[in-house]
Amino acid sequence: MSVRQLSTAQEARVVEQAMAGADPDTVLRPLLDAGWDEQAAIDAVQAAVTRFIERNAQQTGLPLPVPVPVPAEPNGASVLDAGDRPVQVLASLMLPRVLVLGGLLADEECDALIELARARLRRSTTVDPATGGDQVHADRTSRGTYFTRGENALCARIDARIARLLDWPLDHGEGLQVLQYPPGAEYRPHHDYFHPAEPGSRVLLQRGGQRVATVVMYLNTPRRGGATTFPDVHMEVAAVKGNAVFFSYDRAHPMTRTLHAGAPVLEGEKWIATKWLRERRHD
Repeated sequence: MSVRQLSTAQEARVVEQAMAGADPDTVLRPLLDAGWDEQAAIDAVQAAVTRFIERNAQQTGLPLPVPVPVPAEPNGASVLDAGDRPVQVLASLMLPRVLVLGGLLADEECDALIELARARLRRSTTVDPATGGDQVHADRTSRGTYFTRGENALCARIDARIARLLDWPLDHGEGLQVLQYPPGAEYRPHHDYFHPAEPGSRVLLQRGGQRVATVVMYLNTPRRGGATTFPDVHMEVAAVKGNAVFFSYDRAHPMTRTLHAGAPVLEGEKWIATKWLRERRHD
């Protein structure tokens, strides 16, 4: 289906607003008030911004968009087919592309992942921008461990479920990372993509290219706190056992509005499993 076209004046306005980081509601509101269907307006804005970036890539220094994972079901579906279980769509945001998923994991899968990870936990690290290696950083105060892709039957089943759900090749994903956040632990606002200007990113991009999407799966329900927040769009996703939040980013740039954080745990503890998806095969 072709994208409805903006007038020259409309395109100039939405591009100016989008590039300035305006709230999506501000960008879309004039089109909606003029009788545009919401999905048609979103598609037209995205197409206009993409055209602008492609025309002005050298002058702006902005990266071109790349393909990203999308759910295998059509837009608007309330239940998605993950192969071995149905997954509910609890909330959906288009700019940025965020889906809150209900029941991605069964309770017993959550419990099993926690037990598999418990004995392997160590202080979580972040990417060293200079070398691409690991470093302990004050912004991230959880403990965690990694499982290689398909390391055991449980990880293999979850990896396959996510690949089916998002219609993305199994070998384009990193292994699962399981994290424990005790009271007070958090992960301050950050992006998951590798920053192209940082020397260490060159090392990481050699294995599978850029990260293009994230799936955060909640393995328990903290008594208070621990939500996943998206500051640029004022969105907060509560950590509920078995549920997950998916978000994609089609270029390594803040314009994707995928800045996010793990809010401090205020009472109890939080366990999550994170899956990062790459643009190419990741070995």
